Amino acid sequence: MNADNKIFKFIIAGLTALTLVACSSFGLGKKKEELAYIERPAELIYNQAFVRVDRRDWETAKLLFQEVERQHPFSKWARRALLMSSYVDYRDAKYEESIGTAQRFISLHPGSESTPYAYYLIAINYYDQIFDVGRDQATTVNAEAALQQVVRRYPDSDYARDARLKLELTHDHLAGKEMSVGRFYQKQNQQLAAIGRFKSVVRDYETTSHVEEAMHRLVESYITLGIVGEAKKVGAVLGYNYPNGEWYEDSYKLLEDIGVNLDEEVKAPKPPGYWRRLRERLF
Repeated sequence: MNADNKIFKFIIAGLTALTLVACSSFGLGKKKEELAYIERPAELIYNQAFVRVDRRDWETAKLLFQEVERQHPFSKWARRALLMSSYVDYRDAKYEESIGTAQRFISLHPGSESTPYAYYLIAINYYDQIFDVGRDQATTVNAEAALQQVVRRYPDSDYARDARLKLELTHDHLAGKEMSVGRFYQKQNQQLAAIGRFKSVVRDYETTSHVEEAMHRLVESYITLGIVGEAKKVGAVLGYNYPNGEWYEDSYKLLEDIGVNLDEEVKAPKPPGYWRRLRERLF
């Protein structure tokens, strides 16, 4: 279930048909009347805000949710309005404000049934700011930490299931950044620095799409440094795990050009656990 559906389900559950009818009688079409300080029932103001959400009028919706808090600070509607303020800021791409409001909700209502959603809001605020791999990845790191917190705190929730999916892409972004930096070091002939980056990808992001290339780049760097034994071992691990991959084919040719036959290493019988131990030693 995505974030929008979840939050709308939460909102609708708190509204009644009576409130909807009453709301229409108060002239929702006039923004001035809605925002003027007139003491009104919390349910009415909240529902006015919800109508603005439905119209994607985020600014007015937020002002109305804040009005709920101002006029009825100790009501259940104020608690809901605080979380909805975070939601409308998120939809309006005001990420820092949304995160701050969600954090305030958690601080004020740590035991609320809506607190899991507040943690999830923080995570998706960071997640939606993830840029391409060529840029600074500080936001990606924050997204990873926030998503992991959702999974750790609420492992069986719908939020955790979605967070796990988003973590995969987040890890792929971080691995892509490491690969980008590693390739830069290779081009600058700083092979030791490049090796460190490529090892990090294999070790820390082993489920991402970048692992095969990282192993091949390690083979390249080791050959450039003349460390043929390490190049052969990495190439063998690559061949054992991805025997039909294009990157293994490229590594195979590189090593073949310097007289190394990977078939002997990959296909020869090995004792149980050999490949796992070799991988752990190499990376």
